Amino acid sequence: MPRRRLGTQGLEVGAIGLGTMGMTMAYGSGDEPGGVATIHRARELGVTFFDTAELYGMGTGSNERLLGRAVRDFRDEVVIATKFGFDLTDPQHVGTRLDSRPAHIREVAENSLRHLGTDRIDVLYQHRVDPDVPIEDVAGTVGELIAEGKVRFFGLSEAGPDVIRRAHAVHPVSVLQTEYSLFERAVEADVLPVVRELGIGFVPYSPLGRGFLTGAGKPAAEYPADDMRSWDDRWQPGNYERNVAAVRELTALAEGKGITVTQLALAWLLAQGEGIVPIPGTRSPRRLAENVSAARVALSPQDLARVREILPRGAAGSRYPEEMMPSW
Repeated sequence: MPRRRLGTQGLEVGAIGLGTMGMTMAYGSGDEPGGVATIHRARELGVTFFDTAELYGMGTGSNERLLGRAVRDFRDEVVIATKFGFDLTDPQHVGTRLDSRPAHIREVAENSLRHLGTDRIDVLYQHRVDPDVPIEDVAGTVGELIAEGKVRFFGLSEAGPDVIRRAHAVHPVSVLQTEYSLFERAVEADVLPVVRELGIGFVPYSPLGRGFLTGAGKPAAEYPADDMRSWDDRWQPGNYERNVAAVRELTALAEGKGITVTQLALAWLLAQGEGIVPIPGTRSPRRLAENVSAARVALSPQDLARVREILPRGAAGSRYPEEMMPSW
């Protein structure tokens, strides 16, 4: 696996990482044995960057514990990223109430260390910007955890240019994680220029459009209620058909190069800059191998131009309901 530097603070990882959210939430029932098998296969294929979060266990730590158990025998060979920033005390409002108060950051960090079974968190992200807590206080608190040896690098998720600059002025931000894919392009206008200017690495999550860019998408009504694609706007009637048509054209382009549409989508992201490391999620070792192979796919200028022609502005439909949209 080719390696890439994420930012200028000394963080280096394999060019494609692995997101673990779907192993315990959002895409139907969890699959711990499958998750562990996929993580072990990832290590064999050269993946060194693994992404989890407090939220992915709905406050129980289940996702972090799964990852911690899976990497226990090779912990020092990999980079683990996790996140804080939600108030998970009320099951009726999971994922909508924020809490980045310094005391809460410390509480979540200690819980994550325990759940992961490790003595340090490699990357600690603020999961979402909390408008009620100055970002300077957040950066200062994570900076203290770094000074104490409990955290190595400070990250932000779904932060806008002003927040990124203010945080970076207090403590260097090593990584920004935000949704970015052929389907979702909002970061291109204002966010990517800032992270490049400041020397911050960029980690696209949902780089395969929550599975749509694998060519295996189904209409929303065919997903179970505990799968977010059952309510995702891009799977709804009207949007779904337009997005299927775009994926069909992308698939034709990919087949002409002897690759899959999944590999095309990941290779396109890697072509957007050296400091970009996508973290596709999967529970399937077979899918994982397909994803990892994209790290060695080279796209020509003509390929990139054709992709932009097919999807000049991204997918039809919004990426989240209004109440879940991140606040930049």
